[in-house]
Amino acid sequence: MSESGFRDYFKILGVNRGASSSEIKISFRKLARKYHPDVNPGNNEAEERFKEISEAYEVLSDPQKRKRYEQFGKYWDPSSEGVGEGGSAVEFGNFEEFINDLLGRFGSSQSAYTNSDFQGFSNRSTVGYKKSINLDAEFDLKISFSEAFYGSQRSFIVNNEKVEIKIPKGVKSNSKLRVRGKGNFQPGTGKRGDLYIKLQLESHPIWYFESDHLCCDLPVTFDELFLGAVLLILIPDGQVQVTIPPRTPSGQALRLKGKGWPRTNGRSDIIIYLKMKIPSNLSSKEIELLHEMRKWRSEDPRKDWLELASF
Repeated sequence: MSESGFRDYFKILGVNRGASSSEIKISFRKLARKYHPDVNPGNNEAEERFKEISEAYEVLSDPQKRKRYEQFGKYWDPSSEGVGEGGSAVEFGNFEEFINDLLGRFGSSQSAYTNSDFQGFSNRSTVGYKKSINLDAEFDLKISFSEAFYGSQRSFIVNNEKVEIKIPKGVKSNSKLRVRGKGNFQPGTGKRGDLYIKLQLESHPIWYFESDHLCCDLPVTFDELFLGAVLLILIPDGQVQVTIPPRTPSGQALRLKGKGWPRTNGRSDIIIYLKMKIPSNLSSKEIELLHEMRKWRSEDPRKDWLELASF
């Protein structure tokens, strides 16, 4: 290795400079299996070798990164024989700065992680190369209402390492989970940050939140509101009976205490908003009765409105 810290990724993967993408992939998989941390628990040397192999593959498996690496590499590698054309190394003080820029590390809006499960992944560092580096990383993870309500487990592959997380029951959007030692790593130092997972709940067709309370709009008919009714409805973890008192206005809220979202001190409430639904199809008898009701109507529903509408 030269004083500038140049790393020959072709040599690291054991392939020649003209190797095809298929040859690079085959070599990487063979070496990754050999030096994977799960196969070599507690072996720091194998772990560093695995990181080096992963970094080399990340560069050489991407056509644009490989081309740039080959172009810029000749400025630091005495044995490169001037590989590639064009480019300049003036903007980088050493090879480490160049490769950090190429892989989008330490201050870039991109991520050094390439697994497709991690959309929205970003480096949390906001400092420059020569200052203290924050190796922590963060990404957004979408989960369903069911996963958040009951709790669940997820597993991912990050830089060819398996990461397992436990989602506690009762989490809400913007909750964060921390996985120690699974963030970005700094080559040559053995340092690695933590991984922060920001949870985002997917929207639900029925349920939504008001503060900590779980809410829904329940369709009801005019006769259920006027005459009152006892209805059996579904809630996330079962069924309950709700009683609609006679002459209840549309939009009225009913509260089910302790039946809502899981919390550390029990469960929140469920709030049900009664919304009168206009039927789309009526039988001839129902239509006949509506005409009869209109004929015998004893109260003008717009009386107060008409008195107050004029200026």
